Amino acid sequence: MRAAYIYYRVDPACADTVAQRVDALLRAMLAHCGTPPRVLQRCDDPATWMEIYEDIADWSAFVGALQRATAETEIASCLAGDRHLECFLSRDARP
Repeated sequence: MRAAYIYYRVDPACADTVAQRVDALLRAMLAHCGTPPRVLQRCDDPATWMEIYEDIADWSAFVGALQRATAETEIASCLAGDRHLECFLSRDARP
């Protein structure tokens, strides 16, 4: 199974709006993850947020759904820069 980590910086003036949109995004993506997705803020920089999606069985379907849900929630309009997607595998899952 794969895990996705998406990090980005939030425009502080839009933090409440981003929080609502990210909550909607996490709900939309729940069906593509084996565990509920979550969002964190960086300890030393609360403007840096990270979404975590774990136990992804179908990476291609996940990425497609993520692109659609991100566009629908219009998160990008409230960010200070781009979203960065990283994919990780458990060491146990490696061939």
